[in-house]
Amino acid sequence: MPHHDRPFGLWPSPLSPSQMASQRRLNDLSWDDASGSLVWLEARSGHGMLLVDPGRGHAPRELNVDRSARAQVGYGGGDMTVSQGYVYYAAEGRLFRQPLAQGMESSVMPSFGDAAAAAVSPDGRWVLYVHSYEGEDRLAAVDAQGERWPVRLAEGHDFYMQPVWHPIGRRIAWVAWDHPQMPWDGSLLYLADLGTADGGVLRIGSSRVIAGDADTSIFQPAFAPHGRSLAYVSDSGGWYNLYLYALDTGLHRPLVQVDAELGRPAWVQGMRTYAWAPDGEHIYYVQSSRGYDELHRVEVASGATRQVPGLEEYTHLSQPSISRDGVFACIAASPQTPPRIIILDPLNGDVRVVARSSGESIPNEQLVVPEPLTWRTDAGDEVHGLFYEPEAAEREERPPLVVLVHGGPTSQTTATYSAQAQFLATRGYAVLDLNYRGSSGYGRAYRNALRERWGIVDVEDAVGGASYLVDAGRVDRDRLVIMGGSAGGYTVLQALIRHPGFFRAGVCLYGVTNLFTLAADTHKFEQRYLDSLIGPLPEQAARYRERSPLFYADQIRDPIIVFQGEEDRVVPRAQADKIVETLRRNGVPHEYHLYPGEGHGWRNAETIERFYSALEAFLKQYVIFS
Repeated sequence: MPHHDRPFGLWPSPLSPSQMASQRRLNDLSWDDASGSLVWLEARSGHGMLLVDPGRGHAPRELNVDRSARAQVGYGGGDMTVSQGYVYYAAEGRLFRQPLAQGMESSVMPSFGDAAAAAVSPDGRWVLYVHSYEGEDRLAAVDAQGERWPVRLAEGHDFYMQPVWHPIGRRIAWVAWDHPQMPWDGSLLYLADLGTADGGVLRIGSSRVIAGDADTSIFQPAFAPHGRSLAYVSDSGGWYNLYLYALDTGLHRPLVQVDAELGRPAWVQGMRTYAWAPDGEHIYYVQSSRGYDELHRVEVASGATRQVPGLEEYTHLSQPSISRDGVFACIAASPQTPPRIIILDPLNGDVRVVARSSGESIPNEQLVVPEPLTWRTDAGDEVHGLFYEPEAAEREERPPLVVLVHGGPTSQTTATYSAQAQFLATRGYAVLDLNYRGSSGYGRAYRNALRERWGIVDVEDAVGGASYLVDAGRVDRDRLVIMGGSAGGYTVLQALIRHPGFFRAGVCLYGVTNLFTLAADTHKFEQRYLDSLIGPLPEQAARYRERSPLFYADQIRDPIIVFQGEEDRVVPRAQADKIVETLRRNGVPHEYHLYPGEGHGWRNAETIERFYSALEAFLKQYVIFS
């Protein structure tokens, strides 16, 4: 609802800092094949809580009250799975098993390293998982009772993800890749036969690569329920599309070929974008185009596809799962609907909400629906984003603009519920949620446009998007703000250095300041990420220095607020400390907020509330009242 009697930026918003802190994250879900129960994972102020919905009119029940379910291989993910009446989850470097009915959890492996992406064998005897210890990753297995020591099944690659079992239990498949590739640059799909050694210890008999290479990304292998084929997603044609591999003939077949994304860059373990129907004759998949998702179904035999009705109100869908009875479940959201766990019965189209991430007490008319925006650079390249425009009727005044720069940088802002964008837009700020060249979601060529040009292209697109909206008369030229976290924080710093005075202020969350130390100090997953974004060392040392904000921080003149987690392993605290030292020495208006106990992003409710309170006060001081 517009507030014509109040200046932009000072509108009373239905989203207070405390409300932002009270929202939960819905991370994953899975059906139990034995009981038909649905289990999901919520993140509540840093605690990963598992809940089970047994159906049949029974209320959901919490499972792991004392121990937080959270895998910590790389950026995390692959926290839990469900099989034959048990949930298996990662916590404290181990895998635990807990009955969905009454009973306590038990550890199935000793505590060393980190475990993720557990997959239970069809007979319930073995648990396959990704293990990381002292910088070495591998594929491992342990008996489901935890009575034996774990065994190594596959190693030699830098990274492993997405292990899956054949329904007979005699084969497995997984994805692996090596430095300097990231999983979206190039990865390998393995297929292996299983056997047992003396004493009944599980082992791999033979294995082979059946898809992928250094320039082709593979995502989410999944065997058909009848066991005759293996589905997977590949970007070999320029888009993440769906393929089928026949196990008897060894032939590959493109199943769904569209100029849209059916997969996503695997930033974390356990990601899914499709699910087999129990009949093995259909696959339900999420199709994403320019940030908007739809649920489709393909008939495997004919390749015929159609959109599945019933979910039209949702524009973001993730982690699809299908029960033994063919009931579809996923995490669903839209710009006006915070994430929910919903189930859809494809036979009658009935949709039921099982869990909500917030109280959903804010009427839709008080939230802002973004507009897909596309503009061209001076060279004619397309750039994309989502534009949140506060309703202002006939006001001659134009709103201040906040350009939001996502992290990654190989990531994407989508038409989901963005609490951050709504926090700003409902206060009267226009928001451009930017998908600069190099973002995901627009095909491989668009994603690769940032190669060796990070710190240049992303900055150009942030400035270009703001200029486009200024020229269109939709925002106030004198009140432009740039805001981002991690890689987005790096873009904020680069923009303030390369274009002083263009933005009124900058908001930097745990941003990269020194590319040399990032390459040396960051966690294993991103140790060689800069090879593609900047270039390899030592050959491109001059380029690393040229594009490191720390060495040019003396050029920053615009007010800036810096936020940093004290225990950040991805972008360590020292990166923020050093650039703040330069700001202080030069007398640049700035604030520095350091949060104890936080890493790369905020998990604790108290931190989230403090962050939004500080952000609002900073914008009022330097953008609204200055």
